[in-house]
Amino acid sequence: MPRGGKREGAGRPKGTRSAATKNQIASLSDLAKMHTETALKALVEIAGEGVSESARVSAATALLDRGYGKPMQTVDNTSSDGTMTPQIITRRIVDPGEG
Repeated sequence: MPRGGKREGAGRPKGTRSAATKNQIASLSDLAKMHTETALKALVEIAGEGVSESARVSAATALLDRGYGKPMQTVDNTSSDGTMTPQIITRRIVDPGEG
C-alpha cells in the first residue's frame, strides 16, 4: 500500500494564518495598546502646536479617526461609456492597525 505523497485537501487551507502568526499579531497589538495614552497626548500636542500645517492636519485627522471612526467611502462603478447602471458602494476603510 503506497504511503506519503500529496493528498487532496491535506494541510492548512490557503489564506489561513498559522497559530504563530495569529499570536504575533495579537501580541503586537497588545504592545501598541499599552502606549495609547502617550500616543494620543502626542497627537493632541502636534495638532495644537505643530510647526507645520500638514503635521497639525494629519494629527487632527488621526485623532478624529480614532474618536469617531473613519468616514465611509462611496465608489461609483459607472463605466466610461455610460452603459452600466451606476452602482454606489459604501464601505468602511479599515486600518490594519485597528484592533
